[in-house]
Amino acid sequence: MSGWLLGVMGGSGLYALDGLADARWERVETAFGRPSDDILVGRLGEVRLAFLPRHGRGHVVPPGEINARANIMALKMLGCTDVLSVSAVGSLREEMAPGDFVVVDQFIDRTKGRPGSFFGAGLVAHVPLADPVCARLAGLAGDAARGAGARVHEGATYLAMEGPQFSTRAESRLYRAWGADVIGMTAMPEARLAREAELPYALVGMVTDYDSWREADDVDVAEIIKVMGANGAKARTMVRGLAGALPGVRAGVAIDTVLDTALITAPEMRDGDMMRTLQPILARVLG
Repeated sequence: MSGWLLGVMGGSGLYALDGLADARWERVETAFGRPSDDILVGRLGEVRLAFLPRHGRGHVVPPGEINARANIMALKMLGCTDVLSVSAVGSLREEMAPGDFVVVDQFIDRTKGRPGSFFGAGLVAHVPLADPVCARLAGLAGDAARGAGARVHEGATYLAMEGPQFSTRAESRLYRAWGADVIGMTAMPEARLAREAELPYALVGMVTDYDSWREADDVDVAEIIKVMGANGAKARTMVRGLAGALPGVRAGVAIDTVLDTALITAPEMRDGDMMRTLQPILARVLG
């Protein structure tokens, strides 16, 4: 077996994966509660994989109520080495058309009230987030998406909005002016938490609509569902292609050890209860 254990977070349009060997749904409990659903664990060739439907099977969890800390912690507890996020997005650029796939490399966070860190009073940490995605994983995912037949755009900025309502036209145009390329409701604080958990993270957005910046357009859920059907099939093919393209030996990346220089609370002042709560992500750095 390879050294990879690929976590896949499936969003709108990707609720299940097929073709996994030795597949089983595993229930995981974390110190932050239960994740969105049980996690499907299995193998694609020589690569172990853990799939978590971000909204739960049947799409029962709205964006603002996703327990992102439990989701990321559960993948960490299962031993995931890397995390690929796949989610539906709206396009803020004419060239990024419905049906296209977009490999994200930056985020603007406009969410509100979602717990955005594992750390806090008694154990303070500041992880670097200038480059919030893993370039290696993002590049491999983009190649796999092209192999699945998708038209792929690489190097996009994702605007994370609170939802669950879609944007007003004024908001959509403002986000375009800020330089955002796509918009969604789930990538934050997910990407932040993955970094704190030392999990290299990449996001592939599946474009379903043009948001509301174009004068004649509004977001229509019925139309989105139509596009999601085709996108979901390509996404499943992309994941299989990504698993087959991962190097036989997983070389380390800097994100694997980001907590080495992030913990700032003096050892003698660290809160014991918080240390125990965060043991799954602190085990490596604290020995």
